[in-house]
Amino acid sequence: MVKVEELVLALFGVFEFENGRVWKRYDFAIMDELHEKGLITKAHGRQESVYLTDEGMRRAKELAAKHFGTNGAAPVDQ
Repeated sequence: MVKVEELVLALFGVFEFENGRVWKRYDFAIMDELHEKGLITKAHGRQESVYLTDEGMRRAKELAAKHFGTNGAAPVDQ
């Protein structure tokens, strides 16, 4: 996996909500690659979010832990 794609997927792992829903405010070339690899639903269209597939969710959480030292949850401000 290309490093930028890996980091975007890691960010999805941190900031996913509603059981795998993520905002698609990233470069469409990266989103297209993640879709082609079966990690997210189709990124084109009017909706502002996409969903992680089961494999995408697993990889996103794994990469979030690897790159950000989180268990896949966004940090809570104190």
